Amino acid sequence: MRHPHYSFARRLCSALAIIAGTSAPLAAQQQASRPLGQRQQRPRQVVKIDSARAEELYVSNRAEDLPQADFARQIAEKARTDSILAARAGGSYEFKKITYKSSADGMEIPGYLFAPLTKRGARGHAAMVWVHGGVHGDWTETMLPFVKEAVQRGYVIVTPDYRGSTGHGAAHYNAIDYGGKELDDVLTAVEYLHTLSYVDAERIGIMGWSHGGFITAHLAMRKETPFKAAAAIVPVTNLVFRLSYKGPGYQRSYATQATIGGLPFEKPDEYIKRSPLYHVEDLNIPILVHVATNDQDVNYVEDQQLVWKLRALKPELAETKIYVDPAPWGASVGHAFSRRVDPKTLERVDSPEQIDSWNRTWVFFEWWLRPYEDRSKPAPKVATGPGQ
Repeated sequence: MRHPHYSFARRLCSALAIIAGTSAPLAAQQQASRPLGQRQQRPRQVVKIDSARAEELYVSNRAEDLPQADFARQIAEKARTDSILAARAGGSYEFKKITYKSSADGMEIPGYLFAPLTKRGARGHAAMVWVHGGVHGDWTETMLPFVKEAVQRGYVIVTPDYRGSTGHGAAHYNAIDYGGKELDDVLTAVEYLHTLSYVDAERIGIMGWSHGGFITAHLAMRKETPFKAAAAIVPVTNLVFRLSYKGPGYQRSYATQATIGGLPFEKPDEYIKRSPLYHVEDLNIPILVHVATNDQDVNYVEDQQLVWKLRALKPELAETKIYVDPAPWGASVGHAFSRRVDPKTLERVDSPEQIDSWNRTWVFFEWWLRPYEDRSKPAPKVATGPGQ
């Protein structure tokens, strides 16, 4: 026989079960409705710190922690480059060390000028600004065979060692401004070219490799640019992606720059502004972009972002080619696939991909800059009728 209170107890248990089942969601709703400062904080998970790993991962945002270099050695290497370029110039090209003041802040920017020995006269030559790569790098003699080819085709070439470049001492090195004032340093080379009467201001192009390709792409994608055409080879394209892909050792050279002062998650707008990928919409001049799938510096997963976006948004202006596992050169495998030069003889070490890339590049610039055209001479009159 059941206890007289059995039915009541059963109903009470059922009610309590319902209340228990709804109390947690109700509590959560009440918690969410409270002001942020009054909400209960979830207990912080205690993680044992691996001091060695923490030190390895640490990235400073202080300018005084910018990685330094052996400046005396860099200056000596630059002097060696100067002597090689001067010695090889005889009978082949005009060579001159130049300086000009950057439009950004008047900083002195050193560089080189290469020109044909025989000038055509006023506005007789097309010209190009060639931009070296490297987070910290400089223009070296290893590019000499390509410079000579350019000069033989009638081009005047200027190669600026923009702020952050090596070989010019600590102050120049530590002034690095990746994607910032360095762009103006390179752009001001155009003003220098305007001082040369034999250069046609309407036929100036720009070309760069790696970080130099990054600068080239940036300047090509400005809404207003003095360049007629641009070629960016294996260019850095997306700093937001690149820094996360490369890790702390690479990040330290960026986060410690005085004009950046942090990582992408701290300064997202700054890194987006400094990445060419996010400026493709503003491109209004022809651009050639060559990349390699086995590039171990600017990895293909980065470069393909720019290639695909150009193909999608600017197919009428962008000439792009993806070289699949081209013959390697150096530690970065495909990164220098079109800069294969013997460091002793300074002659090209050609591969099929290098030949193809340069042939396409020369044709591209010849189409847009007309280097063989001599504008120092008046255009021939065209007859329009009998007796004229």
